[in-house]
Amino acid sequence: MNMFRHSEKLAIAFGLFATSAPAPIRIIKNLRICSDCHEAGKLVSEAFDREIVIRDRHRFHHFRNGTCLQMIIGSRIR
Repeated sequence: MNMFRHSEKLAIAFGLFATSAPAPIRIIKNLRICSDCHEAGKLVSEAFDREIVIRDRHRFHHFRNGTCLQMIIGSRIR
């Protein structure tokens, strides 16, 4: 995994070291998440059995068990 210019990956790595296993890792970003970081979030959530929540400019990305549930900011789930 290349971490150069990918702040989400650095934040995930820091979250793994700084928090204990049951706590979710929460990241807020003011730009859109790239596809490489999106795939990394899925892989890390599965490999480390952790929930990762990344809020980008338009969505919340909830990574759990290697999958992502995206919610558009401002919309409601019914």
